[in-house]
Amino acid sequence: MGKGGKPDEGDGFGDASRDGVEQENMAAWLLGVNTLKIQPFKLPNLGPHDVLVRLKAVGICGSDVHHFKNMRCADFVVKEPMVIGHECAGIVEEVGSEVKHLVPGDRVALEPGINCKRCELCKQGRYNLCPEMKFFGSPPTHGCLANQVVHPGDLCFKLPNNVSLEEGAMCEPLSVGVHACRRANVGPETNVLVMGAGPIGLVTLLAARAFEASRIVVADVNDHRLSVAKALGAHEIVKVSTNIEDVAEEVAKIKEAMGTRVDVSFDCAGFNKTMATALSATGSGGKVCLVGMGQRELTIPLTSAAAREVDVIGIFRYKNTWPLCLELLRSGKVDVKPLITHRFGFSQKEVEKAFETSAGGGNAIKVMFNL
Repeated sequence: MGKGGKPDEGDGFGDASRDGVEQENMAAWLLGVNTLKIQPFKLPNLGPHDVLVRLKAVGICGSDVHHFKNMRCADFVVKEPMVIGHECAGIVEEVGSEVKHLVPGDRVALEPGINCKRCELCKQGRYNLCPEMKFFGSPPTHGCLANQVVHPGDLCFKLPNNVSLEEGAMCEPLSVGVHACRRANVGPETNVLVMGAGPIGLVTLLAARAFEASRIVVADVNDHRLSVAKALGAHEIVKVSTNIEDVAEEVAKIKEAMGTRVDVSFDCAGFNKTMATALSATGSGGKVCLVGMGQRELTIPLTSAAAREVDVIGIFRYKNTWPLCLELLRSGKVDVKPLITHRFGFSQKEVEKAFETSAGGGNAIKVMFNL
């Protein structure tokens, strides 16, 4: 498992024998719609630049739920059985001969995407857009909901002493918020609107606070999630509907709540309604950053936004975010612990229950496996 191994890559899989003891690696396989099964998955041989990590904390992401419910997320389609999961942290058990910054026993957070390092985008530093990216749990690449993974050492980041393994796994969703704030140039003079108070909307709120945004308003349809956003530091919250006809009225409410112009809006839901609201609420010359992927295609009022020179920017995953995320957690500037609402062990019954809980919404924000 790991190293971005694809399901059809059979070469190099050994017997997963470590220290002379046969250890069968078990993983959660997505076999079909709403069908997960824990079954064996052999580890590849440890390369000179790789580390063997025993996973201790793995979170469930919205994209995992999309794969679970629909066997696809956006244009990423699951065509054959696949190990799921990409938010993870664990303990190093073995290091390759060329890995110098880690030793067995180190606690690490894993960045899940392995880029080619050769294409023009990688050379330009935009490796998150690499067309050859092998990303945990994004078909056809296997994920990390398993006992152990083998992963490149340079994508394993040592946790500060005061950062837990669960917090280490939360570096992955937090990275989305950090990358979004970087793309939108959020700073101390930025007034921020966040559309959507799901897990990604909430980490975007946390990131915007860490980037010292001067004022943050969060809008959502769910009272409970809005209350969480308020507790996490949103200056104001606005309840909205799912009715596209309510956009004009709700934009007025958002502007009243902000009390000044909206400089940057983050659409962390990705629906026609949320994007239309973000475009209309954002002040002239501002930015709208599309973060969520609720719909594969959007029909939105771009003409009026273009006439006001509102820039529309997208994000795809993240780049070079783990060091900053770990520092934000270490320093206490960001606290992700309140987001972890449900915890499960790694058994067949609990894996099924965990995905049902995450897919069911309700009061669940981040569902975490403790392995």
